[in-house]
Amino acid sequence: MKFIIALVTRIIPRPFLHKISHFFLQLISLFYRGKKYEDPINGITYRKLLPYGRLNSRKNALAPDSMSLERHRLLWLYLNEKTNLFKQPNKFLHIAPEYCFIKIFKKQKNIEYITGDLLSPWADVKLDVHNIPFDDNTFDVLMCNHVLEHVDNDKKVMQEFYRVLKPGGWGIFQVPIDYKREKTLEDPLIKSKADREKYYWQADHVRLYGLDYGEKLKNAGFKVTEDDFVKKLDSLLVKKYALPADEIIYFCEKTK
Repeated sequence: MKFIIALVTRIIPRPFLHKISHFFLQLISLFYRGKKYEDPINGITYRKLLPYGRLNSRKNALAPDSMSLERHRLLWLYLNEKTNLFKQPNKFLHIAPEYCFIKIFKKQKNIEYITGDLLSPWADVKLDVHNIPFDDNTFDVLMCNHVLEHVDNDKKVMQEFYRVLKPGGWGIFQVPIDYKREKTLEDPLIKSKADREKYYWQADHVRLYGLDYGEKLKNAGFKVTEDDFVKKLDSLLVKKYALPADEIIYFCEKTK
């Protein structure tokens, strides 16, 4: 199974992979049911989860029914416990929408939910994050995860996120981070897929963020809370939900 997943994720382009994979995963999900792990997004329990990541190095990472990964399950808990997303009317732009969230967000009566992406088959609006096609101060909430490591000009994109949020609005923009690295690695000489895989952790990444990521968001105008939310959860829940043990959530507010 590990070999098949690794082969498929490397050969099939990501937009097409997203479109077909959830049908396949729902079928094999029946063979993974049990009681050891739980996906908090849909409440389904499993004896084990699917591997994922570089050469499927992360065991018990992917919940097959929702297609959630560790970071998605953590974010779901955070959105419920630490934000107003489900508690008041919100106009919400979700860029590069994750499959595990789309149906849930669409059903919320308090949310005016818009998805956007350049390639995603689930996007309502086709957009380039360097030039988001909405007016200033349009959205209460903006979420865009694991995108900034792919874009040409991340500073410009962060400024666009700030521009389209309303004063008082907030966003979450997660990225892969090397927590052992003080400064973001971004070298124009790192061009080949092999080198990007080696230095940036993935062949289609153009940088690897370090602990200065929060400062980059602040420079775009945001008030940034670096929340180690996962470390405040019960350790048994962290294991049961298969959460990332060290992930920092970057909660970004537009205060004016």
